[in-house]
Amino acid sequence: MTETYNPHQTAICLVDPYNDFLSEGGKVWPLVRHVALEVRLLDNLRAIVAAGREKNLHLFFVPHRRWREGDYEDWAYPNPTQLGVMKRHSFAYGTWGGEFHPDFQPADGDVVIKEHWAQSGFANTDLDFQLKQHGVTHVILIGLLANTCLESTGRFAMELGCHVTLVRDATAAFKPEMMHSAHELNGPTFAHSITTTQELVQALKGSA
Repeated sequence: MTETYNPHQTAICLVDPYNDFLSEGGKVWPLVRHVALEVRLLDNLRAIVAAGREKNLHLFFVPHRRWREGDYEDWAYPNPTQLGVMKRHSFAYGTWGGEFHPDFQPADGDVVIKEHWAQSGFANTDLDFQLKQHGVTHVILIGLLANTCLESTGRFAMELGCHVTLVRDATAAFKPEMMHSAHELNGPTFAHSITTTQELVQALKGSA
């Protein structure tokens, strides 16, 4: 891996690190469990966040809308994912499932972005504004899901002129085929780097 990451200009964007996604007993965990365990998702997320903190990279939390009573019920065009959230009450506000996983809690200096309603971390949030205010030019996308929120957020980051890094084993999806699509078919159309946790951590350690 030849990429270099200036800590002052690089943000790790941790997308949707909720208990419902990442913890046993979470509402969505059974759907991602197979892929998450195969790629060692939690260990890799921990390694990247730790390396980022050690090198003083910006850490942005990019959370999905936490379900609240009445969400989507009177919408004209809720998408299939939103209908699923409405049925399962995924990431419900005020519940354990809607809390961030205990290993991924915001610390002083971290930025928690406003919740996104659908897939893009940029749409109807302050992510673009916060990236600009913090001088970020490079975004490293980790979290859930590879073929939805990470892909949508990564595409928009590229459109805004950011350098985008995807990490194959620091994300998951419902099926291996979705991971293949995210990293082998779609990712190369917008991402500047598609790498692994080991390669990324080594690059971060070598960053000035």
